[in-house]
Amino acid sequence: MRLVILGLSITSSWGNGHATTYRALVREMARRGHEVLFLERDVPWYAANRDLPCPPYGRTELYAGLADLRTRFAERVAAADAVMLGSYVPEGVAVGRWALATAAGAVVFYDIDTPITLAKLGRADYEYLHPDLIPRFRMYLSFTGGPALETLERTYGARAARPLYCSVDPDIYFPDRKCPVAYDLGYMGTYSADRQPTLDRLLAEPARRWPEGRFAVAGPQFPPDVAWPANVHRIDHLPPSEHRGFYCSQRFTLNVTRRDMAAAGYSPSVRLFEAAACATPVITDAWEGLGDFFRVGEEILVARSAAEALSLLRDTSEAERIAIGRRALRRVLACHTGRRRAETLEGYLAGLEPEAADAPPERFAEAVAPEPGAAQLRRAYDY
Repeated sequence: MRLVILGLSITSSWGNGHATTYRALVREMARRGHEVLFLERDVPWYAANRDLPCPPYGRTELYAGLADLRTRFAERVAAADAVMLGSYVPEGVAVGRWALATAAGAVVFYDIDTPITLAKLGRADYEYLHPDLIPRFRMYLSFTGGPALETLERTYGARAARPLYCSVDPDIYFPDRKCPVAYDLGYMGTYSADRQPTLDRLLAEPARRWPEGRFAVAGPQFPPDVAWPANVHRIDHLPPSEHRGFYCSQRFTLNVTRRDMAAAGYSPSVRLFEAAACATPVITDAWEGLGDFFRVGEEILVARSAAEALSLLRDTSEAERIAIGRRALRRVLACHTGRRRAETLEGYLAGLEPEAADAPPERFAEAVAPEPGAAQLRRAYDY
């Protein structure tokens, strides 16, 4: 099929979680024989931080603004079998109205920020999506599953709200037995005021109680007045090329969920899948729906207090720690790769030709796992 994606960014992962998701989707859709055109607004903050300026899969084009988009790409949008508009696209409401008026094929919305979108709609903040557009999209694809999908359909009139979660690229994230373990617990993420109390409770406080432990926090924009214990190593900026090495250097890694995401539930972070793909056991805060992605206690660990986090770090045997990482790795390869999401997207879009019954929601418990690639299996079983 011919697919046009109007997304926030695919060329720059700076300060956003959209680029890695789009890269995995576009690459895998292209591998499956589809013609994919990604259209990205050329903005200075991404222009100065492009870690993949020319993606080697599909076709990527930058446009200067709405007028440029209309002039140069109207024919491609009109001829597409499907057009996907993403969340946080600059002038997203105007872009959406134009796409709906121009496209002959199905137009769908891909919300990589569903809890934030719902909060914005609730306070009449229509930065990138207006309520009157939602019923006009053939399908509303969402990073968040669970009750949020019902809210989109019942409250906002979405014709078919379906999950399309984030994923991981196992060609980039995989185990490395030769990597020396430097930390007992690490965390990676940009500073967020709503995440900081949980980060303090599940990492900083255990570090204070266990002076012999080794901890690390990687990520920008943390205020200078945050009082980190002496055994917490701070890394202000960690480029994407070093993410895998950071995961592999940890005995355990910590996941902390944004407040809106935790409240909505069913909102896995890409960090969960990245760490698991490296066979690094994840300790996470608790949120509804977590068990739809990993088996709690077998493939992922949950901590609600500093004492629980510290107990997991100190009392989990090395054999069990390794086993948890291996089980999580197998789950990721089976259910949470870019290939898996591309297959799901392909099925959703095929179900829209013509007004056919919508494809059933993707569910962890019911998913038929695709065969991982040979190289990925070799890494998993060798590890």
